[in-house]
Amino acid sequence: MANRVIQFREALREALNEEMRRDENVFLMGEEVAEYNGAYKVSQGMLNEFGPKRVIDTPISELGFASIGVGAAQNGLRPVVEFMTWNFANLALDQILNTASKMLAMSGGQLSCPIVFRGPNGSAGQLGAQHSTAYESMYANIPGLKVVSVSNPYDAKGLLKSAIRDNDPVIFMESEVMYSDKGEVPEEEYLIPLGKADVKRIGTDVTIVSFNKMMKIALGAADELAKENISAEVIDLRTIRPLDWQTIFESVKKTNRLVIVEEEWPFASVASEVAYRIQKEAFDYLDAPVRRITSADAPMHYAPNLVAAYLPDVPRTVRLVKEVMYLKK
Repeated sequence: MANRVIQFREALREALNEEMRRDENVFLMGEEVAEYNGAYKVSQGMLNEFGPKRVIDTPISELGFASIGVGAAQNGLRPVVEFMTWNFANLALDQILNTASKMLAMSGGQLSCPIVFRGPNGSAGQLGAQHSTAYESMYANIPGLKVVSVSNPYDAKGLLKSAIRDNDPVIFMESEVMYSDKGEVPEEEYLIPLGKADVKRIGTDVTIVSFNKMMKIALGAADELAKENISAEVIDLRTIRPLDWQTIFESVKKTNRLVIVEEEWPFASVASEVAYRIQKEAFDYLDAPVRRITSADAPMHYAPNLVAAYLPDVPRTVRLVKEVMYLKK
């Protein structure tokens, strides 16, 4: 397939455009998605092509427009609901948790809810405590939802197309600090199945698991470790629920060590679940305890030095890898 280099936001836009051209039941709604071309310009130009009935500006009322999206999905449409940030989606949690995720079960399998909720997640610099929380683990805790968290343009396009076609509600998490990132994306159509992790770097000494923008930390740490002849295998989870346990298992059986890097708070995080499953299913292959790096167990602060202290980084990841390899610090 012929590849081009495009921005993360352009890859998402292509996925939306292709799916809306393919299926007239797909539509986009959210704050500033139409007249303003999207808060992060993901939906730039879409109003002109699809019109105001399929690219819909909403009031600043997350619970209200999430409710409309869920109702539309239950009546045969395929809405894509954009939140300006997942921090604002807390207001819509009643519809996501109490209606969308439970509808298939409550209706005895008769009523599905094919809807995608998408937008940026986690921190984006000096935005303060109320705009900086990462929510993958919270939504992955809810049966009935699928949770996708993407790290690069190629995966973002292929997974968003699959999410739109899925018959279950999908939580699709991006990042404000990645929208301008560039990567190779095929010109031809492609899909990436939900529930399949990807080995971004092959290695033999330690497995590093991550997702979303923390993949930059994981890959950066792998580059630094390589300078010291330490070979790190790096896995991008891509889908948090359902989680691709087999890819992690196979890697740990080879490397015998596991470090998990994520932006969540530490208690009941994605790393907590991964660590539990690995010690349960692959304990005999481990040569060291499973270790993890998360955000600080506190609200995000505004001061730059506290932002830096709050988030995982490359030096801490490198140190932790050396610890599980029992190397001198």
